[in-house]
Amino acid sequence: MTIFDDLRSIRVMKMPQNSLREIAETADMGIVLSDGCRLSARVWMPEDAKDEPVPVILEYLPYRKRDGTCARDALTHPWFAARGYACVRVDMRGNGDSQGVMEDEYTPQEQADCIEVINWLAAQDWCSGTVGMMGISWGGFNGLQVAALAPDPLKAVITLCSTVDRFADDIHYKGGCLLNENLGWGATMWSFSSKAPDPALRPDDWREMWLERLEAEPFLPSVWLRHQSRDAYWQHGSVIEDYSAIKAKVLAIGGWGDAYKNTVPQLVNALPDAKGIVGPWVHKYPHFAVPEPRIGFLQEALRWWDRWLKGIDTGVENDPDYRAYLMDGVRPAAWYTERPGRWIAEQTGTTSHLTSQRLHLTDDGLRDSVGTLTATVSSPAHTGADAGEYCAIWLGPELPGDQRQDDALSTTFDSAPLTEDMDIVGAPKLTLTLASDQPQAQIAVRLNHVHPDGATTRITYGVLNLSHRDSAANPAPLIPDQAFDVTFNLDHIAYRVPAGHRLRVSISDAYWPLIWPSPGRTALSLTAGHIDIPQRPSGDSDEHTFAPPTAADPWQTEELRPENHIRRREMDMVSGITTLVIEDDFGKIRDIDHGLIAGSVAREEWAIHPDDPLSAKGSCHWTDELERDDIQLRTEATCEMTSDATHFYLTARIEAYENGKLIYERDVKDSIPRNHM
Repeated sequence: MTIFDDLRSIRVMKMPQNSLREIAETADMGIVLSDGCRLSARVWMPEDAKDEPVPVILEYLPYRKRDGTCARDALTHPWFAARGYACVRVDMRGNGDSQGVMEDEYTPQEQADCIEVINWLAAQDWCSGTVGMMGISWGGFNGLQVAALAPDPLKAVITLCSTVDRFADDIHYKGGCLLNENLGWGATMWSFSSKAPDPALRPDDWREMWLERLEAEPFLPSVWLRHQSRDAYWQHGSVIEDYSAIKAKVLAIGGWGDAYKNTVPQLVNALPDAKGIVGPWVHKYPHFAVPEPRIGFLQEALRWWDRWLKGIDTGVENDPDYRAYLMDGVRPAAWYTERPGRWIAEQTGTTSHLTSQRLHLTDDGLRDSVGTLTATVSSPAHTGADAGEYCAIWLGPELPGDQRQDDALSTTFDSAPLTEDMDIVGAPKLTLTLASDQPQAQIAVRLNHVHPDGATTRITYGVLNLSHRDSAANPAPLIPDQAFDVTFNLDHIAYRVPAGHRLRVSISDAYWPLIWPSPGRTALSLTAGHIDIPQRPSGDSDEHTFAPPTAADPWQTEELRPENHIRRREMDMVSGITTLVIEDDFGKIRDIDHGLIAGSVAREEWAIHPDDPLSAKGSCHWTDELERDDIQLRTEATCEMTSDATHFYLTARIEAYENGKLIYERDVKDSIPRNHM
């Protein structure tokens, strides 16, 4: 079916500890699929694996092993390899140094390729026959998806910062609302997957591969925007459709600073033997994540692999089902290097058994008893400026800032000062009776922590497209001015509000630039509502302790241009347009080992007029550079999105340059009807 072709750039890495195995690294192991497509893998394995075969840990991604994930790969894979594993980092079809083209994310082709890779790896004479999959984000998603297809060699999965529901909890739609990350991450892939392979690894065909890739690369925001309800497109790859299909043992890990806060409790509740860990982190592996504290993730993962891939009794079955970091309530900031708090542990289950306190929304604020409610929600279109990034990943000022400005533009309900600390653990649930004056409307709800001096920290939040109130698969318009009930959850969280501080529920009908606005200004009339806040008194000491973080030696690079991250708000005093400007210069570096030079700059602008939702505009521009000897390659990828009352309008352009000369250009223009959006 496949062949194990040439092994290039093999080197032996000496490990100082006597108990560890010396490892060999292969920069470009070829795995040729049944249709002839050659995938490129970077592999770390014990030097003597053919004499003493080892299990495989597979990470399968589009994010370019040669110049994309190198930093985290260096810290992680050699560490496992020295302890008796073959770590295989594969560029999926159409990306990095692998042949072919990529049509979309999480396709049947992607999954079928992965199953071929798993079966091929398990059959090698250096493999013991068992395979685990590990990955964060895309690799966390497809690890679960492939596990649901149950290839026999796949015995365990470690999934980080992933989701079980592609529609409800990915970067496309949240609560049925269109996330602007749909355009933002689509722009990232428009650029990233159009980059050339390393000419040093593909000396004979790199240019042909690059041109094929440029011509075939889809503009994915157009694909995703053609599915504005939870149809079969989103059901594919959503393991929530049938958890029982997953036979591999799953360790799920997430972070409170990440977008995917709900997955860990969902998986632990659904899968036998699954375990979950949630820390204070953003979208990173927890042995080098921020905010701190970090944990010994590699040691935890090794216990998981040793148990399920080697059959060693490491005691993981006896670990608590759910370990979460309860964050102390702190002052708001767009970035934290550390979050004080403590680890809590639930031996069985997660949070569904915890009791909740019900607070009612009234004209007198948040109260323990029912009261009159006659509030109206009608927010300016730029409400949400301090929401932060949907998915904090680039390590810039991406977290939610002080909520006071957004609260001033919202309808708010404050509690009395708390008489004792409140430990919120779980997903708060909001129930409202309301009416809308328009057939299409959305709602954003924040649970906030109000400090004695008025500074306000966002604890958690949720958004809902009110046309999706009964069904994400079959949305229906609202009947203007007709009251209805709606109940939905805010995101899971673990957060302590100190005694003497207040809770605040803030409600708006706009949340820009996190979600795309409704087609017109709306007014929502609230006549009843309450919020159920799950609580777990947790004391002041850790209920679980982890080993300290460790890692292999870091990636060795030469900095040619330092990285820099900017978030800036602008307000045009003439037009009234407000704009969020994002500039992420990821710097430019040279790999000291093999010499490849790579650099990237991402730019986004999100503009809107406070009085006009139809003025919304998002634009993105990525510059990517790749240099090898006398070859200089660059891509410029731009895109823009606007809308009117009936349609979304998208434009995109990609340009490719070789040694400063334009060798390829392509424009995309699209118009897509709004569907209850």
